[in-house]
Amino acid sequence: MAGSSTGMAHADVVRALAALAHDARLAVFKLLVQAGPDGLAAGVLAEQLAIAPSALSFHLKELTHAGLLVQRPDGRRLMYSASFATMNQLIAHLTDNCCQGAPCAVAVPASVCCADPTIQSPSLQPTDRAFTMTTPKVYNVLFLCTGNSARSVLAESLLNALGNGRFRAFSAGSHPAGAVNPHALDFLQTNGLPTEGLRSKSWDEFAAPGAPVMDFVVTVCDQAAGEVCPLWPGQPMSAHWGVPDPAAVVGSESDKRNAIKDTSSVMRRRIELFLSLPLASLDKMALKSRLDAIGATA
Repeated sequence: MAGSSTGMAHADVVRALAALAHDARLAVFKLLVQAGPDGLAAGVLAEQLAIAPSALSFHLKELTHAGLLVQRPDGRRLMYSASFATMNQLIAHLTDNCCQGAPCAVAVPASVCCADPTIQSPSLQPTDRAFTMTTPKVYNVLFLCTGNSARSVLAESLLNALGNGRFRAFSAGSHPAGAVNPHALDFLQTNGLPTEGLRSKSWDEFAAPGAPVMDFVVTVCDQAAGEVCPLWPGQPMSAHWGVPDPAAVVGSESDKRNAIKDTSSVMRRRIELFLSLPLASLDKMALKSRLDAIGATA
């Protein structure tokens, strides 16, 4: 059958809707829409949705075949992201010629039309129809450890790199070392992760007037978690994601570099889980439980 004025063929529309007509696949797709263009690894999806890997593989295949997902390799992992082009075309097809030609309002979630600002459905142009767009909230996250030289700095850089503009990460220490660990800095630079503005600083800076108001404060070492923190403006959600201090490793240069690498891997895993959370739809108790569970992830 010929395609509609939106350019999406009827058969493709049916295939996409059929793929989404399953609880698990719909949950997968919604989670990937929330994750944005960077997407999520299959392992993160399986853990967040409590789906067996074999079943998840089947659902991912169905969604990809329907054109709703994009798959790409990332080292040894497979990353999946929602195809916002297909999604916008599907919405456009369903709303094409709606309301008998009247200028009715078509509400498009911000996660759809804002996930990739370069993609816009041809039948949902602002000049053609009125539609609702809301600016996504940007969350501020502060990572704390004692010296603010390695663990919290790695977490700050990783979240700023992976957060896709939805998060602004900062780091500080209860007793700052005064300088970023050179092995941590070398690791970040070697892996193309952001290093601009990284420095070892006191957590008092973020309790001072005029400091950014935090939504989340995450301690990444046991000592900082046990200390009396400043009074954070805005009463942010707190969590503890403790990990051994790589800067304390004694050994060869190779041992020290490997310690930084291992710490970064743990932090990346936890941050990916954090980024996959539907923050806007979780109440405080549920969110606190999820954050604590992430801290227990090895």
